[in-house]
Amino acid sequence: MSTSLGPEYVRALAPYQAGKPIAEVAREFGLDESKIIKLASNENPLGMPESARLAMQQAVADIGRYPDANGFDLKAAISAKYGVPQDWITLGNGSNDILELAAHAFVQPKQSVVYAQYGFLVYALATQAVGARAIEVKAKDFGHDLQAMAAAIADDTRLVFIANPNNPTGTFLPAAELEAFLKAVPQHVVVVIDEAYNEYLSADLQYESTDWVRTFPNLIVSRTMSKAYGLAGLRVGFAIGQPGVTDLLNRIRQPFNVNSLAQAAAVAALTDKAFLQKSAEVNAQGYKQLIQAFDSLGLTYVPSYGNFVLVKVGDDDGAGARVNLALLRKGIIVRPVGNYGLPQWLRVTVGLPEENAAFIAALKTILG
Repeated sequence: MSTSLGPEYVRALAPYQAGKPIAEVAREFGLDESKIIKLASNENPLGMPESARLAMQQAVADIGRYPDANGFDLKAAISAKYGVPQDWITLGNGSNDILELAAHAFVQPKQSVVYAQYGFLVYALATQAVGARAIEVKAKDFGHDLQAMAAAIADDTRLVFIANPNNPTGTFLPAAELEAFLKAVPQHVVVVIDEAYNEYLSADLQYESTDWVRTFPNLIVSRTMSKAYGLAGLRVGFAIGQPGVTDLLNRIRQPFNVNSLAQAAAVAALTDKAFLQKSAEVNAQGYKQLIQAFDSLGLTYVPSYGNFVLVKVGDDDGAGARVNLALLRKGIIVRPVGNYGLPQWLRVTVGLPEENAAFIAALKTILG
């Protein structure tokens, strides 16, 4: 087959590399699946809430029919939770879908997209997939330099991606800084605030970005139910924005992009306050467990506001890959981040206490 098929910018894409599945590690290293610990993909170690499981079981009865293409019940639940009209909501097959929809809806080939160094890798992929020009702004303390990002916006810029908290570094932007940035952005430039880890923020840091949507017609707030809500395998995300942006997102969204079981589970999970609180508590305790161990080992790490920690495991550029391989051989999966330009670092998801302890013990052995 000719390699000249398709646009050059699509052929140049390197597919997104997800965290290694447990079954793959078991096959590769001859390990018992039941004993493998996965701390690679920022999943909720509690799994899914029981309320969502029961809702899915009831929804199975209608699985022979197509899902509600407009997601009425799920949009109603989101509308009630965030106090926005249903036509301000776009549903996504995970928030990854929302990010890609934004790029396709608002950016034409050769226009530009602004995002931060060490920002979520999908921003670069979504930019390249539409043939746009990337403007990557140098990070400040592993996070977003909002002043530099505002200054980097060019005449042809149509989209800005901001993750808060940021993945993979865990950094956080206070509400006042974000609001000041939004005021500085030209109204023809759409800003996506990607809040995949918002639910893990402590009460004193919580802010309601949906209030800004009422003020800024060029703002999209992206949320996911893959993290704190424990529904990663069901792929449910959503965007909140004024109808001027959600109308365009919905025009190009696949009509059945959120399946029936996912919609039912998401409706239940959105109102399960007890599960969400427990998820945040387990994460806060596990985070302390990890960073205390890193401190005792003399390791550098980036203070995190998500459900993961970025830790430096050596000074040479082979350190991350080397330690990652040694951990895999012991049945522990974490995330190397050399593809982010951080070859000396690993991203470690906060797990259950016993999972964190097993990782810590393995790391101590490997580092000698």
